[in-house]
Amino acid sequence: MNGQINMRDANLGTISYHEPANGKHYQLVDKPATLIHRPRGLHLKEAHILFDGHPMPASLMDFGLYFFHNYQSRKERGQGVYFYLPKLESMEEAAWWESVFDFSENYVGAETGTIRATVLIETLPAVFQMEEILYAMRKHIVGMNCGRWDYIFSYIKTLKNHTDRILPDRHAIGMDQPFLEAYSKRLIQTCHRRGALAIGGMSAFIPSKDPEEMARVTQKVIEDKRREATNGHDGTWVAHPHLVSLARTIFDEYLAGATNQRHFIPDGSFNSEVLLRPSQGPKDEAGVRKNIRIAVLYMEAWLRGIGCVPIYGLMEDAATAEISRANIWQWLKHEVSLDDGRPFTAALFRQWLDEEVKDMKTSAGADGNRKFDQASELFFTLSTDAHFADFLTIPCYAKLE
Repeated sequence: MNGQINMRDANLGTISYHEPANGKHYQLVDKPATLIHRPRGLHLKEAHILFDGHPMPASLMDFGLYFFHNYQSRKERGQGVYFYLPKLESMEEAAWWESVFDFSENYVGAETGTIRATVLIETLPAVFQMEEILYAMRKHIVGMNCGRWDYIFSYIKTLKNHTDRILPDRHAIGMDQPFLEAYSKRLIQTCHRRGALAIGGMSAFIPSKDPEEMARVTQKVIEDKRREATNGHDGTWVAHPHLVSLARTIFDEYLAGATNQRHFIPDGSFNSEVLLRPSQGPKDEAGVRKNIRIAVLYMEAWLRGIGCVPIYGLMEDAATAEISRANIWQWLKHEVSLDDGRPFTAALFRQWLDEEVKDMKTSAGADGNRKFDQASELFFTLSTDAHFADFLTIPCYAKLE
């Protein structure tokens, strides 16, 4: 609810914040960036609001409150109400959102198209239904966006039982992998054929005060954004505001004064063969230990109410924790042998998990509010269960105090 209040105040232009510790005061500039609201996914429930005795779909709560309380103030400034829809897997879900938009516009007497949406293509099933999703939402959709980390997670989740589709260490999987490059280009091709915008994925790097590390971050962001711009994306996004100007500079080189590249349609079929193509890469102890650290550190912070966590120079969110969990689950299920010949077993995973958690506790010191034990036990259970849980956040919700 505080988030809804903040977004309302941002739309009114009245939001501000005073930091008592340093006396700094923050408020919006005269022409702030466009505010786009992301409702929660269709798989989540809002346990605090019941309808007919059942928890309300979280996506409807988020959408409904935001639209109802902000469409008028945005209309007065000549703007529509913009949404960013996550986790769609099919055109039926897109058609459901379209009906929600139609109903809401009719309810308040707003013109059709007052609501505009960008759809995240971050699941493997959705990449095969992009044409249908565009058609189902034709009155309201403006573009599609690559959600690359969730897409890798969805690749593992969808193909989890296929021994010939085991992914290597997820830290070695970049957008230069054939199945990910095909995903990017197929999205561009589909959107541009239909006149929609095709937005690239997030660069998860965050700025560093160390000059050498910052130089490395800068080069990584440049390479990533140059690949996207060359592929034909119309825009992109980053994890930290400091990197916006860097990403913008790269795209401006390719846009050459234009606002998009909708005239450019990549050649190729980007069919199921390449979209599902197996990936090669390392399977080693270092990768497993890094997966453990990232997942446990993220889940521990999540259980304390923090949803975006800087870890090892990257802004980690639920998607990256999900990939780490799925990576380990898949290797255990298929009894993968590591590159050094050792079989990767639940016992070995348990040993490395305990060792890493011990180090995390030592680094954290005497802070009694940390939740390493809860996070590590939940992570172990999720990674070793015979049944692969669709989302780690759902069992995490039950642990919130």
